[in-house]
Amino acid sequence: MIQIKAHIGTELYKTELESATNKIISDEPESAGGKDLGFAPKELLASALAACTCITLRMYANRKGWDLTDLKVEVTFEKDATENKSKIMRNIQLFGNLDDAQRTRLVNIADRCPMHQILTNPIEITTELN
Repeated sequence: MIQIKAHIGTELYKTELESATNKIISDEPESAGGKDLGFAPKELLASALAACTCITLRMYANRKGWDLTDLKVEVTFEKDATENKSKIMRNIQLFGNLDDAQRTRLVNIADRCPMHQILTNPIEITTELN
């Protein structure tokens, strides 16, 4: 189980996020009334998918002994109001001495990263007020 604690004080939208071992700041961009002191919540969501994809592909390539020297993942997230759905586009660049079969396998593995699995399966959110 992962637990994240969030605290917002008097600095309008600046939110301190804390896990058991790390802290980061989230905020809204200036165009939305924030001070742009950290990633916006939607950026955090896209970042989670990008980071998880990188880590998953690195782990898999290392385990297989493949020559993956570098990889880059770009995630674009947008809300399509006309279709009432969110759209996420992930672009993966693989570097190293990889053949076509290895590259294809890595793309397939990207769809198995934990964040991809979470985002593509039903999500249940419950809320309690204390």
